[in-house]
Amino acid sequence: MKERIKIIEGDITKQEVDAIVNAANTSLLGGGGVDGAIHRTAGPELLEETRKIGGCPTGEARVSKGYLLPAKWVIHTVGPVWAGGHKNEENLLAGCYRNSLKAAAELGVKSIAFPSISTGAYRFPLNRATEIAMTETRKFLGTNENPEKVIFVCFGEKVLKTYQQVFQRIF
Repeated sequence: MKERIKIIEGDITKQEVDAIVNAANTSLLGGGGVDGAIHRTAGPELLEETRKIGGCPTGEARVSKGYLLPAKWVIHTVGPVWAGGHKNEENLLAGCYRNSLKAAAELGVKSIAFPSISTGAYRFPLNRATEIAMTETRKFLGTNENPEKVIFVCFGEKVLKTYQQVFQRIF
């Protein structure tokens, strides 16, 4: 199973995979960070489609086309804003990974790239968020053939090192 996971530092909008995951806000209409970069790179058609989708609750996932991105699909998921761990944040974040992987499998996606969901402006503690990402991915891959490859695209060396360390513990 370890061979199905790849951890890199880079730009998620440049990944040549079947689907990328967008750490979106509940409106799905674009924002800052990963969300803004994906919307800018995909072009205005993405915003047109996400307007029609009508939003996404925290922990769930919605699918759109990738438009001008190298990826055919964008799986939008809304991570929780960290509130000290007392508002179900861990379960909601786990749902982001579970629901995104489920959507990918339903689409027949062979390769998917994830950002570090909720660890930027939403302030989820990086180490705990990474543990949740890896644990949920391991569980899903243990019972599903697709996606064949899961790439975690890290923004910055601190995030990369955290992902590498947690990967060694969990896999």
